[in-house]
Amino acid sequence: MIMLDNEWVREHLLDGEFGIEKEALRITGDGMFAKTPHPFPDDKNIVRDFCENQIEINTGVSDSVQAAVRELEEYERKVRDRIIKDGEYLWNFSNPPYIKDEEDIPIAQFEGVLSDKTVYRNHLSKMYGKYKMTFSGIHVNFSFGAELIKSLGINKDELYLKLAANIVEDGWIITVLLSASPLLDSSFLTRGVIGETDYIGMASVRCSELGYWNHFVPVFDYGSVHGYCDSIREYISEGLISSQTEIYYPVRLKPAGENSLERLEENGINHIELRNIDINPYAYAGIDDRDLEFIHYLIIYEACRARSDMTKDKQVRACINYKNAAHFDMDVTNIMIKDGTVLTLREAALKLLEDIEDFYGSLGIDTANILSYQTDKIRTGNRYSDRVRREYADSFVKRGLELVTK
Repeated sequence: MIMLDNEWVREHLLDGEFGIEKEALRITGDGMFAKTPHPFPDDKNIVRDFCENQIEINTGVSDSVQAAVRELEEYERKVRDRIIKDGEYLWNFSNPPYIKDEEDIPIAQFEGVLSDKTVYRNHLSKMYGKYKMTFSGIHVNFSFGAELIKSLGINKDELYLKLAANIVEDGWIITVLLSASPLLDSSFLTRGVIGETDYIGMASVRCSELGYWNHFVPVFDYGSVHGYCDSIREYISEGLISSQTEIYYPVRLKPAGENSLERLEENGINHIELRNIDINPYAYAGIDDRDLEFIHYLIIYEACRARSDMTKDKQVRACINYKNAAHFDMDVTNIMIKDGTVLTLREAALKLLEDIEDFYGSLGIDTANILSYQTDKIRTGNRYSDRVRREYADSFVKRGLELVTK
């Protein structure tokens, strides 16, 4: 347990490091996918994801939320300034614009020693289909402050394993609060029908059962790093996935540097990655400082509460919660919370936000502005997904183009 009665620990409880990954599609002014090669071949911070036209921005490591978002914005500006020369724009939504057909989605082409990356992407296209690979989102990476971990006198890996187990149980709240992808162009669901707007009852299509999930429910061993890695190896040996990077799950534990199971076992856990974050079209680079602040508060809350016993049944339930959290109607869809009680999404979200507020209140840490911002989304029906559905329902892509091209 984190020693919250220690004054130094309380003062440094929020110390940590942040990194952001943002995916975004390059498009032309008519809402179609760009067909030009990746414009940043030598920039390690601006790379390709699945598609040749899918930019992935990777920030460095920052010691504050604000610094991380400002760096992301700098890279966003760099990308926009470069691609506008080719008449291209960054699509600032998680759901794609117009798609003509599968051939319209160019798999990223790597050569030489990196050619395996293209082989891997071909594998993904066969397993999940190219259309699903066009979803874009944001991943947040967090690591605890080194001095904080040292002062706690606890094993770093044990702390991250506990955090992962706990946030698997409660992380559905991120989907509820940050969902922003309720609308699709008709071409995503009906091949060849372009320009109509579809709503299928989701606040986040990307995070729903139609989005980024494996064809099985993964269950992990959070008892040790070795056990966690073996959990993933078992899925690889069964042929369900090809590597650890194919685990499509909201929470990942990762090593420093190259992401491999061997490195994770040898060097231990360096940070936690949270992946269920939609692009926010109302923020310049897709994420609002206040939302990243909330994620930070959630992480620390989860690290400080008692460890959850994440049995197989509880992990299966957690996956259901995550998928349910992507549904739009918060008064119809249910969540099973920690004590086994079944509540509506709205009730469950308000209860967890209240628990987090009580936790920080007991420590004398002022989180009022951030938590009230999140609570207001739930109480007033003003989540990003609510706003997108209201403002873009008449023509998702046409209205989206007005936003990204201005």
